[in-house]
Amino acid sequence: MDRTNPWLDWAVELQAMAQAGLHFGTDPYGRERYERIRAIAAEMISLQADIPLEKARDLFCCETGYQTPKLDTRAAIFQDGKILLVRENTGRWSLPGGWVDVNVSVKENAVKEVREEAGLEVTADTVIAVQDRDKHNRPIYAWKVCKIFVLCSLIGGHFTPNIETTESGYFALEDLPPLAEEKNTREQVEMCFAAYRDKNWKTLMD
Repeated sequence: MDRTNPWLDWAVELQAMAQAGLHFGTDPYGRERYERIRAIAAEMISLQADIPLEKARDLFCCETGYQTPKLDTRAAIFQDGKILLVRENTGRWSLPGGWVDVNVSVKENAVKEVREEAGLEVTADTVIAVQDRDKHNRPIYAWKVCKIFVLCSLIGGHFTPNIETTESGYFALEDLPPLAEEKNTREQVEMCFAAYRDKNWKTLMD
């Protein structure tokens, strides 16, 4: 739990419990209580994360089923000892990646995201790390995220601007541009460099 702001953790936990109760519960009175618990959790998130209540409700009150973390892949691609980053519409830079689509595997998603954001064809070779996003990135999200960093090898292709990214480039560790730290921090990029340099790298897991 993030002791600097436990309210967010409590709200997320209450939401997960309410969603599970709505999924498994059949008693109408019980379901009504779970609906109220979920609404309270959304209100807590709205106040603590300073986001509009309607957005918090959209995040919390639309999903069904047992709640599990979302998956996010980030691809680490190297050339001449430098790492590939893509520039997002915000002007900040990130490792190519994104949410894992429901119809692809983690490996397939890593390859797909590189193709879409960087215009490159790669192979996904090694899982660098499986991380709990809350332990490494800010701000805290209203839902849990499992981040999977994948070391990839370049096959070919070239960058073309698209709806998600405006530029790409290879950067040395000592010359990183401003990062989209909600997606990848300097420490996470350093981890990718360490994996690239270590031929006997063992996957890190939170």
